[in-house]
Amino acid sequence: MMQLRAIAAMAAAFVLGVGMACADGDPKHGERLFEECRACHTLDRSVDSVGPDLHGVFGRRAAALDDFRYSPALKRSGIVWTVETLDGYIADPQKVVPANRMPYAGMPDARDRADLIIYMQQAFN
Repeated sequence: MMQLRAIAAMAAAFVLGVGMACADGDPKHGERLFEECRACHTLDRSVDSVGPDLHGVFGRRAAALDDFRYSPALKRSGIVWTVETLDGYIADPQKVVPANRMPYAGMPDARDRADLIIYMQQAFN
């Protein structure tokens, strides 16, 4: 029982830490990191590239845009894009949604992800 409480406390601390990191993120650094994303995602509203338009992504259900061809895996995922779900997905897309079509290895550094997400919140809302 003590181990279960310790694990729960560590999980809560992690989630809180991710949220705080995003709130304190560096959007300028995030903008530089987004250059890697620009290979597939445009900043232009309502324009799909290799990847879908990310405007309004926060709070949107994964694979929700009618005019983009998503992988069956992402369509079945049931994900709603929040800071937390995007953090996990950007860290390792194939781990979060196995067999998705996004050809991205992931961003392992939590601080980089926080900076990228704070930039995305500013750019795509």
